[in-house]
Parts: sequence; structure tokens; C-alpha cells
Amino acid sequence: MKPKYLLLAVLLSPVTLMAQQQPRIANLRSYDQRGINVFEDPKDTAATFDGLKVKFGAGFTQQFQNLKHKNPDALNNNVGAYSGGVSTPGNKLKVITAGFQTAQANLYFDVQLADGIRLNVTSYLSSKHHNETWVKGGYIQFDKLPFKGQIWTDIMKVTTIKVGHYEVNYGDAHFRRSDGGQALYNPFMEGNIMDAYSTEIGGEIYVRKNGWFGMVGVTNGMIKGNVDSLYAAKNADGDLHKSPSILLKAGVDKKVAEDVRVRVSASYYGNQSSGGNVLYGGDRSGSNYQFVMEENSANPSSTTGAGTPLAFSGRFNPGFSKKVNAVMLNGFLKAKGLELFGTYETASGRTASETSTRSASQYAVDAVYRFLKDEKLFIGARYNAVSARLADNATGTGAGTITYTGDVKVNRFAAAAGWFLTRNILLKGEYVIQQYKDFPVADYRAGGQFNGYVIEAVVGF
Repeated sequence: MKPKYLLLAVLLSPVTLMAQQQPRIANLRSYDQRGINVFEDPKDTAATFDGLKVKFGAGFTQQFQNLKHKNPDALNNNVGAYSGGVSTPGNKLKVITAGFQTAQANLYFDVQLADGIRLNVTSYLSSKHHNETWVKGGYIQFDKLPFKGQIWTDIMKVTTIKVGHYEVNYGDAHFRRSDGGQALYNPFMEGNIMDAYSTEIGGEIYVRKNGWFGMVGVTNGMIKGNVDSLYAAKNADGDLHKSPSILLKAGVDKKVAEDVRVRVSASYYGNQSSGGNVLYGGDRSGSNYQFVMEENSANPSSTTGAGTPLAFSGRFNPGFSKKVNAVMLNGFLKAKGLELFGTYETASGRTASETSTRSASQYAVDAVYRFLKDEKLFIGARYNAVSARLADNATGTGAGTITYTGDVKVNRFAAAAGWFLTRNILLKGEYVIQQYKDFPVADYRAGGQFNGYVIEAVVGF
């Protein structure tokens, strides 16, 4: 063995050894390569319980980014800017250069509390959204109930109950996105442009039988607990009522041939009067495209939270913070090494200062081909497009009040490739180009674009 490969093996062997020595927790999606294309946590009715067990897991990522961005503002004077558009003071983009992003790390704490009952707590140790450690959430999952009686045994053979503060199960796209240090499931760098993801307090009940599944859930509709009154200053519509969010999901996931698997699902998320809904802005880890298409005035060390103004670079949030109704349709096909995954989503809602609802929609499709033994190598391509109406009277830095008269559009194309050195270690890279169209000329995103590549090393166990 060549010296450089021997050194790599020595450095990484403790991680692999630790992963192999971890106790098995039933009904848990694996944090390594075995968790790819797993959606809801598996239902293992044959698992046996032989005492309380504690498992620690982790996810680590390190990225190198070489992205360039530009908009048509002639006053930009930043790298990559071009002239020929309108000149709006304050629309200069941040100057970005090639370099390493801040490494991200997740910590997983899983406990087998009793037969068919487990606890999970996930923390973000390092992220781009916050400097300090944040708890993503924690929940208890019941795949069995500690009640005597055959009726309970029969019910729980097909039923799963989750309660706590957790990642809500709206749509299937959130199972394939990167989540801080956990990036093994995602063959690309980012999830969808309109990123439906939130952690909320509530409960979900699943029923699964013969490949068919259904779910109903109720949450508080906000990213954290809130018992404070809803101040009128933040609720210009005068409605100080907080409503729960309702989640519905149904679908089928079956093998239709020896090497062919098909999954189709439909999901609904609705909240009619939230105290601060963040369905499209609930990620507390941050985007894997750092600082792209951000105004130069945005300060990552501002008093609003370290990194918060730049946490969602490259994403689009329609801003449905008061009211939201969203539907997502997903399709997945796995035929030997080929994977196809599609998303269609439509949503409507408003902020507390608006009197009528707006709409937004997106679609995304990706194709991934995995090959060699144990599917160690893969290549893939994804296209994602968003169309949405923005809120009127939005203010842009240096641009005063902007009135939006039509739908804006954002589209992204990404091509990626990856190599699993082991089932715990992944090296992947992506080339991406993203464009912003039909934004008002005074908006700093009007005619904007970013492109380039990102390389990422990932560890998960």
C-alpha cells in the first residue's frame, strides 16, 4: 500500500471502528450509506429487546467552494458583476472568493428505552446559521406500546407513533436533503430552492401495511415553543390567534420486480393562523452555498444572530409566515443502479401584514446512477425551478419600497459525482448554475446568477 493511502487508513480507522461497535437501535434509519433511499424510519417488528441501549452517532462535512455570482447593476463593482442593467445604489453583492467553508457537525443521541420504544436527540455542534451549539430536536418513537392485550399488539404491528420536537414529515424531499453535518443521503450539495423543512412540537401517527402507508400529524406550527401573546405590532391583520398545523401524507412504496422499487406519495401541510410559521425557512444549520447572491451590506456577525442573515444563500423563501397551505407530490423509482426522484409542490399563504394570499410553486427532478460493488460511485443531475409572487411593499437595501407586480422565477441545474470510500465516508463534488428571472429591476436579485463548483467530504455513523 502506498504511504499516502496507509496514512489515510490510519486516520480514518477509529471512525470506522467506532461505527462498527455501536449497539443496534431498532426502527432507526442508519446514518451511513445504508440510510440512502430510506424515507420514514423502518418498521422492524422482529426486533428483540435485551435491555436499555445507548448509541452515539455523528455527521461531519467539510466543503471547498468556488462559486461566482453577479447581477446586472452597473454600480456593483464587485468580482463577476457586469454592466448594462439599471444602477441601483445598495445593490452591490458580497465579494466572494474560492475557499473552505466552515465545517459542520451533527451529534446524534439514540436510546432504546424499552421494547419498541426509542428516544432521539439531535444537536448541531457546528453550523453556518449559528456559532453556538443548537439542539435540533428530540422525540420518542413508539413502534410497540407497553400495554397488555392482543389488541395493542395487533395495532402496533402496523402503527408508529412519534411525539416531541422533530422534523415534520411533509413531503419526501426532506429525506434527501443535506442537514448540517448529515450530507450522506444527498447526492447533491443542496435540497430544493424552496426548501420545505421545519422542526415543530407535536405528534404524528403512521399506519403501514403491504407497502401502503398513511400519516396524520398535528404540531404547534412554529419552530419552537411559544406561550407569549402575539403582539399587535407583529400581527398587522389584528388576528392574535395561534392555530395548530395539520399534516397529512399517503402513498405506496413497493418492489414491483426483483431490482425495481417504486414509491409515490402525496403530502399536505396547513396552518391558518400561525404565530410565526417557517415551513420554508426553518433550517437552523444553513445552506451549502455560502454567501451567493447576497447583498454586500448583509453582515454575518449582526445582532440578529451570528450568520443568520446569510444562512439561506441560494434558497428562496416565499414568506408565508402567518398562513400557509402546501401540497407536495413525490415520485421515486429505483431500477438496479438508476434512481429517479421527482417533486411537484404548490403552496399559498401570506404574512401578517398582508390581506390576501399569494401563491408559489416548484418542480424538481433528478437522476442518479450508482455503480461498482456496493454502489460506491455515483453520478447525477438535477433541475429545479420555482415560480412565486412576492409580497408587496417589500424593502430592499438601498432601494426603498418595491412593489411586485408578477411572478418571479428561480431555476437551478446541478451535476454531481461521488465516491464512497467506506459506507461511512463520502467524497462528492457538484457543478451548479442558478438564475434569477423576472425580479423587479430595483431588486438586487434581478437578472442575477451564480455558478461554479463545490467539493464536499462527509463522514456519517
